[in-house]
Amino acid sequence: MNQKAKKNIIKQIKPCTVKKKIDVKESFNKKYANINKIMAIFIMFFIILSCLNKVNAVNMVSNLNALKIEKIMLANNEKSQVNEKNNEENNILNAKIEDNEESLDEEDEAFNAIIEDDEEDEALDIGKIQNEVIQTSSNTEELDVDSRIALIYDRASGRILYEKNRNKQTPMASTTKILTAIVVLENANLKDIVTIDSKAASIGGSRLGLKKNDKITVNDLLYGLMLRSGNDAAVALATYVGGSIEGFAEMMNNKAKEMGLVNSHFVVPHGLDTEGHYTTAYELAKMADYALKIDKFRQIVSTKTTTIYINGYAKAINNTNQLLGSISGVYGVKTGFTNGAGRCLVTACKRDDLDIITVIIGADTTKQRTADTIKLINYAYQNFEIINIKEIVENKFREWQEINQGRIYVNKGIENEVKLYLEDLAYEAMAIRKDKKDKIDIEVNSVFYLEAPVERGKIIANLKIKLDEEVIEILNIYNEREIRKKGVEDYLIEFIECIIKVSIIW
Repeated sequence: MNQKAKKNIIKQIKPCTVKKKIDVKESFNKKYANINKIMAIFIMFFIILSCLNKVNAVNMVSNLNALKIEKIMLANNEKSQVNEKNNEENNILNAKIEDNEESLDEEDEAFNAIIEDDEEDEALDIGKIQNEVIQTSSNTEELDVDSRIALIYDRASGRILYEKNRNKQTPMASTTKILTAIVVLENANLKDIVTIDSKAASIGGSRLGLKKNDKITVNDLLYGLMLRSGNDAAVALATYVGGSIEGFAEMMNNKAKEMGLVNSHFVVPHGLDTEGHYTTAYELAKMADYALKIDKFRQIVSTKTTTIYINGYAKAINNTNQLLGSISGVYGVKTGFTNGAGRCLVTACKRDDLDIITVIIGADTTKQRTADTIKLINYAYQNFEIINIKEIVENKFREWQEINQGRIYVNKGIENEVKLYLEDLAYEAMAIRKDKKDKIDIEVNSVFYLEAPVERGKIIANLKIKLDEEVIEILNIYNEREIRKKGVEDYLIEFIECIIKVSIIW
């Protein structure tokens, strides 16, 4: 094949090839376009799917957050409830702790009180002690007591027959209950029923044995107070009568002031050592003397043993005063002991007309206070006797009056003479040493010139009662009636009377 023929064949083939290429290209472009469309659809699908997932995710997150919030709220509520429960439990626990602490404090107080105020003294052989005192007290002119404070008080006159530190302020232990009983007897009904509270039930020291919510009459509480020396009875009576310990202490102090006690102050009704709670032997004797004038008090303290009723059940109690029934004439009054006061004993004793109160404070042992009390009693009855001092004074005054009343001149008065009367002596009898009976002297000091007018009740003179040169009483002597000063009319009447008398004589 020649060259020309080849070229023609190529020319024929080439357009076909180009055409085929074009067709292929077009076919490819069409296919590619379809692929792009499919790809676009897939992309859109994925975009839509992604959006849906995001929405679901947001919803899920929202739901999760809501759940979390709900859980947090529930947790907070549970926590709040737990906290409330814990607070409640803590409050209960704290209350229990406070109660326990209070209970412990009360137990400590009770324990300390038991140590300080235990009236369960050992049984004493009073007869043996009395014999020992007699053997060691041969010299009756001198009295030697071992206790820190001692006193003999004459009930008839209120005079002191013997004293050792009588005005020394001191704690007085359960002898306090003498004034407690006075205040109760003057302010309560003996038949009233008292319900015992926790304060009274938990007090320590000497006890009647009362428990919370026990019921007992005021009368039986007083027996428990004075015989058994019950501190629980003292607190029960104080809160019933005074409303509180403080309220009752105020009543005690008011009564002490009314009785003229200036060296005593009261804080508690039972006498356990307390700051600001004190008295003196002299004022304690005055309290006992006052109390013994109350029939019910005297009946109680003179009782050796009795039966009281708590919640309707009988209970026998004995008096802590072992001198009752053992020493002749003893009829009361009260024992006591604290660390601050020592062993104490107030005793009332009467033989024939001589009625005395002895006070012992600050003895080291029960035996010592008993021995010292017996010494005081023996000393009083060996060395003193009762005389009717009022009769002696009135007789001496009448003798002086008969001699001296007419000598008192009233100048310019419608009457020239006064009529006198003597102040009343507060007591009729008094105890005096037997060896000084003849040493009583009555001395009167008077004015003898007065200017009218002279009012009724004017002091004209005074009378001194002296015992062995010691002045024991001073009594005033008064003008009995008013004396008016003379006027012009009185002088005129006198002048006329004088002329009439002269006329009669002539």
